Amino acid sequence: MRPYILSEINWKAIQEIKYQLAVLPWGACEAHNYHLPYGTDIIEAESVAAEAARIAWEKGTRLVVLPVIPFGVNTGQFDVKLDMNMNPSTQLAVLRDVLDVLHRHGIYKLAILNSHGGNDFRTMIRELGLQFPSMFLCQCNWYQAVDQKEFFENKDDHAGEMETSVIMHLTPQLVLPLTEAGDGAAKKFRIAGIREGWAWAERKWTQVTKDTGVGDPRKASAEKGARYFKAITEKIGNFFHEIATADNNDMYSL
Repeated sequence: MRPYILSEINWKAIQEIKYQLAVLPWGACEAHNYHLPYGTDIIEAESVAAEAARIAWEKGTRLVVLPVIPFGVNTGQFDVKLDMNMNPSTQLAVLRDVLDVLHRHGIYKLAILNSHGGNDFRTMIRELGLQFPSMFLCQCNWYQAVDQKEFFENKDDHAGEMETSVIMHLTPQLVLPLTEAGDGAAKKFRIAGIREGWAWAERKWTQVTKDTGVGDPRKASAEKGARYFKAITEKIGNFFHEIATADNNDMYSL
């Protein structure tokens, strides 16, 4: 039993712990090229959250990792078979219910650990912050915590070298041989402002990529994944510890 994992702890033990922070891992269920499982984002979210929480717990942080939310925003992948979509408005409703429970039980900090590029909780945090003004709410994207260039030759967007390496490390039994993976080649918008990054529009996934991947996975390895996983979980574990020990009424400094 890990006392920082809600799904593993029992009611007898949980009453003795005064939690400072709740962590909500949030993934997605979607195609990841030909070689990775649909649950890639779920596996990553759950694994990163658990290991980072362990690191924070061993520093004296009292935090609890909630069960992972398995569905993300996949509106641009509506025509990819069984890519599961949860609309942002539904995510907002789920978050509101989670916050209601946490607030009622005296946990006034929530970190959303996001594992899917289609999820963006910033506007929801703004709206819910008005409804729960005593709570500190934040999100972090684990895949942006550490510069990928330090570990991988090719930058990952979706099911490329980084994600493939991480899943090869975490659940190698779920990864097909890389000889069966697509090359992850992807088209870009013709519109200059969107290509340059200062304008945005949602990608229509099946018009962008033929294998659902965006990023070349063919130089991935479990060893690269292990080194990267260690680096990101240490950084995120420190992040959790910092949030948990901060004063909600004194969050800023010059």
